[in-house]
Amino acid sequence: MAETFRIARREGRVEEKAEASIDATGMESHHVSRHFLFRSGRMKQYRRFPKLTFVSHHATHLIAAMRFRYGPCQDSPDFLPAVGQAVRHLPIDRLLGDGAYDVENHHRVCRTQWGIRSTIFPINPRRSHQHTPKTHYRAQLHRRFPNRLYGRRWHAESTISQHKRRLGPALRSRSDLQRECECRLRVVTHNLMILARAG
Repeated sequence: MAETFRIARREGRVEEKAEASIDATGMESHHVSRHFLFRSGRMKQYRRFPKLTFVSHHATHLIAAMRFRYGPCQDSPDFLPAVGQAVRHLPIDRLLGDGAYDVENHHRVCRTQWGIRSTIFPINPRRSHQHTPKTHYRAQLHRRFPNRLYGRRWHAESTISQHKRRLGPALRSRSDLQRECECRLRVVTHNLMILARAG
């Protein structure tokens, strides 16, 4: 992954102040779709599914970071490890994500430790009676949420779509370790395919 981003920077495809999004998607652990399993009443046999959290670069749809685990599960715990990996490859200036990543510590670490100027996540109320966030960065977003900029998060959905269209939504491996390795190889392959197409 580091090498693919070195090539992208050398060829001028990665800007000095990059915009990126973080998102998560489920992968199929077999070649029978979850829709078919649901319709046939066999879904209870397959409750766990491989889950891929990634950080994607908007300008190129290159994937700068990947985290693998099994869902269903919360997205938030994967945020700091994924973004910490991404900033090693990509000079992120603005980071977007959905409400699952709306945690004050995420804003603080991104801005103070990793030099990300702007973090945009919709406010996710912690309690039904809590209307105004009390913490610094969440309160800023509550007062003035940049809807126009947040609309650019469609790039993350586009990256997911590209990845599954080209490489398929199902994993071929059967063990947990093999599936994680397969996902890592898929991400590198995704990036190489983008570089080859642009070249």
